[in-house]
Amino acid sequence: MKKLAWLFIIVVSASGLLLVAAEKRADDHHRLHQQIIVPGEDRFTPFAMTIRPGDTVEWVNQDTDDHTVVSNDFFNTAGHNGTNVLLPGTDSNGGKPGKFTLRFEHPGEFVYYCRFHSHLDEDHQPVAPGPNGGIQDINGNFGTPMMGVITVQEPDEKSKN
Repeated sequence: MKKLAWLFIIVVSASGLLLVAAEKRADDHHRLHQQIIVPGEDRFTPFAMTIRPGDTVEWVNQDTDDHTVVSNDFFNTAGHNGTNVLLPGTDSNGGKPGKFTLRFEHPGEFVYYCRFHSHLDEDHQPVAPGPNGGIQDINGNFGTPMMGVITVQEPDEKSKN
């Protein structure tokens, strides 16, 4: 009788472990890895992106200049407040693009900008740096603010099951 009880406990435990493993595989199936590229000019491409909880986003700086990913914490609801990361350009990174990755775990918005190419105004909106900072071209133009937004959607019913 004791052997039968132990066998029952082992079977139930193994079933529970298999169920957890199957749920983990299903959860991983929905996770994606997205990229935001900084091409040879001062912008994030794409500007806006929609993802799901559990997805990762990688910023890749293919420009020769350094850029940054700075969170606009006033608007962020998707976490990662306080983000302030240098994305080295190929000139300062041995010819290789600088990279940075974040994983988003819950729904919300992640608004970010490059601190070299914008600053926040009194309404917490990125604006071109102007004469007190930023990168200026030979014509005196400070360009447009370099920013982006990631929307992390609520999981749909299929991904919850």
